[in-house]
Parts: sequence; C-alpha cells; structure tokens
Amino acid sequence: MTTFPESVSKSQRSSGINWRSLILPIAVILVVLFCLAPVLWQLLTSVKVNQDISAVPSVYFPRRFTLEHYQQLFARRPFWNYLLNSFFVAAASTLLALGLGAPAAYALARLRLQGERVILAGVLIVTLFPPILLFLGLLRVVQVLSLGDNYLALVLPYAAINLPLTILVMRSFFEQLPRDLEDSAKVDGYNTVGTLLNIVLPLTLPALATTGILAFITAWNEFIFALTFITRESMKTVPVAASQLGGASIFEIPYGPIAAATVLGTLPLVLLVLFFQRQIIQGLTSGAVKG
Repeated sequence: MTTFPESVSKSQRSSGINWRSLILPIAVILVVLFCLAPVLWQLLTSVKVNQDISAVPSVYFPRRFTLEHYQQLFARRPFWNYLLNSFFVAAASTLLALGLGAPAAYALARLRLQGERVILAGVLIVTLFPPILLFLGLLRVVQVLSLGDNYLALVLPYAAINLPLTILVMRSFFEQLPRDLEDSAKVDGYNTVGTLLNIVLPLTLPALATTGILAFITAWNEFIFALTFITRESMKTVPVAASQLGGASIFEIPYGPIAAATVLGTLPLVLLVLFFQRQIIQGLTSGAVKG
C-alpha cells in the first residue's frame, strides 16, 4: 500500500518538467546580460556612424559600422601617450605597494611584534576610508613638495591607497604557509630576508598576482587625483583625457570618440585579467578549504 503512491510520484517527477534546471540558466543569462549591457552599448557606439548615434529612436544594433571614431581619437589627441602614462603610473604604484606591503605582511604574520593587534586594527580602519577624504591633505602635500605635474604626485598616493589592502591580503596568505618551510630554510642558512625572497614569495605568486591586479585596476581607473595633480597635457592619464574630449564646437558632444576612448581604456585591463586568470583563480580560492 505504501509503495504505490511513491511509484506514482516518481513517475510524475520523471515525466514532469524540472523548472529549477530551466530557471537557473535563464537567471544566469539575464544577470550576465544586465552586467555586460553597458559594455556592449559603449562598444557598439564606438563603431556606429554619427547618424545612428543621434537617431531617434535609438539604433541599438547598427547595420553600418565605422572606425572613424578611433581614427579621430588618435588624430586629435596623443592617445597613445595617455595609455603609456596610465600604464606607467599604475605599474609603478602597484610595484611599490607590493614591495612595501609584502614584507610588512610577512612581519605581521610571522614575527611577534608589540602592539600587533593595534597595527592590524589601524590598517583595517585605513582601508575603510574613502580616498576622496584624503584629497585636501594630499593637495597640500603636493603643493609643499612641488610635486605638481610630476608622476610621483600620482604614484605615491596610489601606492599608499593600495598598501593597506595589500598588507591584509598578503598576511592571510603568509599565515596559511607551514612554518616547517621557513625552519628548513633557516637550517640551510637563509636569513629572514632570504627566506622571504627565495622561499615564501614564490609560493605566494597567486596572492601577489591577485593583489597586484586589484591595485593596478584601482590606479588605472582613478580620476580625481589625476585630474587635479596633473595639468600638463602630455602627462595626463586615460580617464582624464577621455573626460576632456571635445567636439567641433562647444555645443557638440563627441559620443563616438568618447565611447572609443572608453573601449581602449578598458581593453588593457581585460587583457591583463585574461592573461593572469589562472593566478587570479588560484589566489581567490587558495585557503578556502583547509586540509
């Protein structure tokens, strides 16, 4: 008597539609489309002709394509120079943040320091501060040290902004490494610096890659400091240059060149993430499960 209803319910489940298996993929596709819609819109705008850009109603999927906006972007402004400026500032600040943050994180993870909890609390509190709150103080420092129109005016603040996050992330990875490796290195004659450079850091390459890419993206996309501290045209970064693109007259908004500048400014970050995607995945998943 009890097996008959169970058999009926099993047959109904087998013959019915599994709505969960259908709803989940559809929901994922909708979320992905929602997140990628602005990117797709900018990409399409950068290759639309001007008539389609200004058409009413809007032309979402154009039939005519052009590279004129990219040509205008490089003809009117030295955009290659802007890309090199952004790359230099972001790379230098990232290397400085990693160079200072990794030893500091190793010291907090391995050495017994007085006031260690106070130091960690201070680092954590600094990460909660929005960088815009430091603007007036940094502006005064730049004026006193005469760092205006100097790459150091951007490299040093960007490195300082990314330093707390670097310390916290790298410290968590150092704590997961077994101490036996460092004890073996000491037996082989390595000092603390040699152990860090030759033993510990090679094992934390995924963490370095993940932290470095986050710092690089933050420095690449920063706008307020780059707009204020750098006024020389040849030293401007991509976000500032893209915001200052002008049309043939003061009443014209160059949507096409702005979209082209946005695409070119985002493309290096996409290529960077794709190139280091394996290290990023390892860095994000490392330590998730402890054995």
